Amino acid sequence: MSTQVTYLTEEGFEKAKAELEQLRSVERPAASRAIAEARDKGDLSENAEYDAAKEAQGMLEMRIANLEGMLANARLIDRSKVGTDTVQILNRVTLLNLGSNKEVVYTLVPEKEANLKEGKLATTTPIAAALLGHKKGDVVDISVPAGTLRFQIIDISV
Repeated sequence: MSTQVTYLTEEGFEKAKAELEQLRSVERPAASRAIAEARDKGDLSENAEYDAAKEAQGMLEMRIANLEGMLANARLIDRSKVGTDTVQILNRVTLLNLGSNKEVVYTLVPEKEANLKEGKLATTTPIAAALLGHKKGDVVDISVPAGTLRFQIIDISV
């Protein structure tokens, strides 16, 4: 079991707990039933369905163990203590891309909660990491695989 500390918001913590409960109460019994059904089909040495069901069960148990470890070592981030003087985790940051003159908005979140479709950017990404510690009005050059981007920080909020 991992002892690495994972920082989560309360929302992320609750989402992980719900996923763990789903895996334990729904997915685990379903995996056991699939193994039993495959076992009933005869010779296990030539039963690909049984092998696949056992492999799926192993992957499920690994996911359960990872979630249990993550939750056991989770540290919750208190949103009420997040300031807006400088960019930090849980801030909603409005940026102006000085190259394309387009605005983008990101919320900086722990890595386990990142979701680009929702505008949630992990603090470990090059863009978020470069923004951390900067103030409203700062111009930040960010190296990304495609080159260098230049952003101006328009607003920082919680």
